[in-house]
Amino acid sequence: MTSSYLFLTAPDGADTGHEKTRVIRDGFTFPGFFFPWLWLLAHRLWLHAAAAFLAQAIGGVLMERQGLWPAGFAITLAASLIVALEGQNFRIRSLAAKGWNEDAVVTADSVEAAEEIYFSGIETIERDSSVPAPEWERHQRSTGRHGNATSLGLFGFDGGR
Repeated sequence: MTSSYLFLTAPDGADTGHEKTRVIRDGFTFPGFFFPWLWLLAHRLWLHAAAAFLAQAIGGVLMERQGLWPAGFAITLAASLIVALEGQNFRIRSLAAKGWNEDAVVTADSVEAAEEIYFSGIETIERDSSVPAPEWERHQRSTGRHGNATSLGLFGFDGGR
């Protein structure tokens, strides 16, 4: 299943190794659904966490009252759904308010694939001239017979038949 991943760079600009670049998946969060105010606290969204805790507390109190159980359940479920569906958006808005820049949105099957797509167009490591480059010219192909006994008559390891 493909998802959208948002890449945010630090307020002072992207560093050369992109260690500060944050990747946030836009979509439903199961931890945000099951533990809404704890998930918000873990992501430093203090006011949102207080509101979710308050909504769930009110829902819990209403569920204990006779005849108000459906209303309490609806309030508790609504708080969980809002955090699960919009929690990532709350994180993005909070970081944008702190000066983080929305750099790109990548659609991919996994976060690893999204990072590969995003970082493929960016030079992340500066070239160091003190590191020696391998000398590929020294490694010549063998001049022996092409193919290999284990290739079962198909293409051999060195390109022969």
